[in-house]
Amino acid sequence: MNIHILQHESFESPAAIEHWIKKCGYTATYTRFYSYDKLPEDIHFIDLLIVLGGPQSPLTTKDECPYFDGKTEIAFIKKIIDANKKVLGICLGAQLIGEALGAKVEHSPNREIGKYEIQLTDAGKNDPLTSLLPNSFEVGHWHGDMPGLTAESEVLATSAGCPRQIVRYMPAVYGFQCHFEFTTVAIAGMIENCGDELKQFEGKPYIQTEKQLLENNYSEMNEFLFGMLDYLSTIH
Repeated sequence: MNIHILQHESFESPAAIEHWIKKCGYTATYTRFYSYDKLPEDIHFIDLLIVLGGPQSPLTTKDECPYFDGKTEIAFIKKIIDANKKVLGICLGAQLIGEALGAKVEHSPNREIGKYEIQLTDAGKNDPLTSLLPNSFEVGHWHGDMPGLTAESEVLATSAGCPRQIVRYMPAVYGFQCHFEFTTVAIAGMIENCGDELKQFEGKPYIQTEKQLLENNYSEMNEFLFGMLDYLSTIH
């Protein structure tokens, strides 16, 4: 199986996802937008598309970020979905999936940076992707927006800070506003490049300190991610 990864920033990496790819013996290809990579024209080689996060919004313009072309990326994601490929979006990636399906990104009620609990909804307890997860558990967060919803989508998990943490858009198309892929190394990169947000939003309800972020244990959420990726790999 080949996983194609859309990566917006060098510091917002696939992290634990790459561990899973190597463990399973799968191959991975990349479009690294920060290096001005072009999207592939031929998509036949893609079995699973993973769209990573980034500090951008789907509404970010090329004047604001010259290597981010939201309209082109959204059209590419729609092309992948229309070809009945499997798609997983994380954070910004989830928002871009929503946009590709006609659902506009929205601001989250709260900004979340850290490791906080999410809860499965009744739909999440019965969805094949999430049904083996605990009813509530902690996972990583670094966001201020959340994905839009379509008429067909189902919210599978929520949190006290954000009502849309895991969304199923279609049977093989999912969005995670939260970050199961974080590792300590990945968090260190986020702090180095986006650490000003910790000062900017210090004192708000769902903002951890740099020390807390670095001391969090991310291994359990990584294992949950591996189980969900295993499921996605079996969908035909």
